Amino acid sequence: MERTNGLLWQPSESLIKASQMADFMSYVNTASDQKLENYHQLYRYSVTNVAEFWSHLWSYCNVQASKKGELALDNAEDMLRSQFFPDARLNFAQNLLAKGEDNDEAIAFINEDEKTIRLSYRELKGQVAALACYLKSQGVVKGDRIAAYLPNTEKTIIAMLATTSLGAVWSSCSPDFGVPGVVDRLSQVKPKVLFVTDGYLHKGKVFEMSEKNQAVLSALGSVGVAIMTPLLDNGTSHMYAAVGFADIQRDYEGADLVFEQIGFNEPLYILFSSGTTGVPKCIVHGVGGTLLQHLKEHRLHLDLKPRERFFYATTCGWMMWNWMVSALASGATLILYEGAPLYPKRRRFFDLIEAEKVNILGVSAKYIDVLRKAKVSSEGYDLSSLRALLSTGSPLVPEAFDYVYESIKQDICLSSISGGTDIVSCFVLGANVLPVYKGEIQCRGLAMAVESWDDAGKRQIGEKGELVCTKPFPSMPIGFLNDPTGERYRSAYFDRFENTWCHGDFLEINQRGGVVIHGRSDTTLNPGGIRIGTAEIYRQVEVVDEVNEALVIGQKYRDDVRIVLFVTLLEGEKLDDQLKRKIRTQIRQNTTPHHNPKVIIAVPEIPRTLSGKIVELAVKAVVEGKEIDNKEALLNPDALDFFTNLKELQ
Repeated sequence: MERTNGLLWQPSESLIKASQMADFMSYVNTASDQKLENYHQLYRYSVTNVAEFWSHLWSYCNVQASKKGELALDNAEDMLRSQFFPDARLNFAQNLLAKGEDNDEAIAFINEDEKTIRLSYRELKGQVAALACYLKSQGVVKGDRIAAYLPNTEKTIIAMLATTSLGAVWSSCSPDFGVPGVVDRLSQVKPKVLFVTDGYLHKGKVFEMSEKNQAVLSALGSVGVAIMTPLLDNGTSHMYAAVGFADIQRDYEGADLVFEQIGFNEPLYILFSSGTTGVPKCIVHGVGGTLLQHLKEHRLHLDLKPRERFFYATTCGWMMWNWMVSALASGATLILYEGAPLYPKRRRFFDLIEAEKVNILGVSAKYIDVLRKAKVSSEGYDLSSLRALLSTGSPLVPEAFDYVYESIKQDICLSSISGGTDIVSCFVLGANVLPVYKGEIQCRGLAMAVESWDDAGKRQIGEKGELVCTKPFPSMPIGFLNDPTGERYRSAYFDRFENTWCHGDFLEINQRGGVVIHGRSDTTLNPGGIRIGTAEIYRQVEVVDEVNEALVIGQKYRDDVRIVLFVTLLEGEKLDDQLKRKIRTQIRQNTTPHHNPKVIIAVPEIPRTLSGKIVELAVKAVVEGKEIDNKEALLNPDALDFFTNLKELQ
C-alpha cells in the first residue's frame, strides 16, 4: 500500500467484517437497538453506556458463572465506591479452561536449551485438578494466599490455575529477583504455600536456586508447604521442599476438577509496584474485573480466536504474564519461552514464530529497538502466520514503526499498548479494525473513558496532559494490601482530580483518536517552566546510530531545572564533542530548543527495574545526593553507583 500522512497499515474490508469487533458491534446493535457502524461509534457508545457495555460483553463472551445478578454496576457516580456485578459468582480458572477443546494444544513451552513440553487442554485440566486436590488436602481454602518464585513454564500456569480454582489468591516473582526483592514482596503477602524451582537458564548459563530458595523460606514464616517445581531436573537435593510437582501429579492423578464459586469483586491476584522509591505496593486485583477486561482486550482488540497461537515474551514477575495467561479464556494456544530473547542469536524469536506458527507476538519496545539498531531483518524466514505484533514496556519510537514494516513484515497490525500493573490491563491499545499510523497507539480501550487533562482538569485534544479515566472500569484494583482505610489507594490515583482516576502518564490524544504517550508525569521535565515528557527526548536520541540507550532527568540548577541526558553507546563508539553535537542537533531539529540537554554524559549501564523499565526517579535521587533504600527492586543495582557525585553535575 502507498504510505502517506504516516499511514503504515490498513485493514481490508474483509478482515474488518470477519473480526470479533464487528461481530460484537452487531450483537450490541441487536441487543440495544443501536446503529453502530465503526470502532469510533462503538467506543463512544461504550463510554456513554458503561454498565450496559460490560453486561453485553459478559453475555457475548459467554462468561461461565453460577450467578450473574441483575446489577451490572453499583455506585456508578463514585469511582472509589463503584462495583461491577456485585451479586455475581464465578471462578477465574473455570473460565480460562472452558473454551479450549480437549484435544487442542493449550500450551507449548520452549526452554532456552530447546527443551519443549506440550499440553493439550485435556492434559492441562488433568494436571490442574491433581494439584488443586493436593492443595486442598493441605488446607488451602478460598481467600488463602499462594505465591510462586518460578520461571515462565507450563507448571507455573498449572499452579496458578489450581490456586484460583480453589478461590485462593495468586502472586508471583520470577527467579531473577534477588532474595531481598522477593522478601520485600512476599513478606507482605504472607503466603501459605510457596512454589519454588531448582534453577533456570539465561544466555546459556545455569542459575541454581537452592540457596535463594532457602533464604526466602527462612525469611517467610507464613509458608507451611513448599512445592518443588523443577525446570532443570538436575538431581540437586532440595530438603526444604516438602513435596515435588511430579509426585503430586502421580499421587492425585484422576482427581476431579472442582471450581469454587466466589464473588466478582473478591481477590484473584496480588501484583507489585516496582518498589524503586520504597517497599513495593501490593496491588490486589479482583476475579471478575480481571477476567472481563482481559476478554475484552483479547477477543475484541486482539481479535484472538480459538486455536490461534499467542506468544508474549515475559516473566511471571511482570503483569504481562497475568495478561498473557488469560488468552486461554479465548481457547488460544500459549507459546511460552523461558530464556534470553536475543540468545543465542538476535533472530531467535523469528525461529520460534516460524517453527510454532505464531499468530500474535508480544515484546518490549526495547527489544524492537535493539533489532532496529542492529539492522536485523526477517529475510529468509517464513512469518506468514504472524498477523499482529504487540509492543509495551515503554513508548515505541516512530522509527521503530518504520523498521517493523520495512524489515520484519509489511502486512501486520503493529499495536503499541499501554496500561500497567495498577490496572493489570490497558488504557490505550490496538485494534485490527483500525489503521496503524507511525508513532501512534491506535485507540483508547473500549469502555475506558480516557482523556488528556491540563493542570486545571480541562479536557484537551492535540495537547499533552495527564492521562485520566473519568468513569469506573472493572479492572480497577479492589485495593492495596495493608491499607485498611483505603487511604493509600485513594492517594495513589484519586488525589489529583476529584472522582477521577489519574494514572501518572503524560499523553496526547489526536483528532482521529490516536494516542502518543510522552512518559510518566512524575518524571516530566520543566526547564524554564516548559513541560516536557521524557519520551519526547528518547524518541530523538535513540535514532542516533551511535547511541544504544538513554535516560534523562531534570536536575535542579541555579533556580531552574536543566535537562541531563545519560547515554550508553554501541561498542567502539565514544562520546566526543562531535557526537554530542549530533545528538543535540537531532533533538533540536525535531522538537524545540527547550528539549535540548544542557549536559550529556556517557554511562556504562542504565539502571532498570526487575521488569526491565528504566528508573529515572532513582537516578534523579542519586544525582541529588539522596539514599536509595530499596536497590533490591533493581535488576542491576550496581549501575546506580556511577551516578553518585558526578563532577559534570556539580
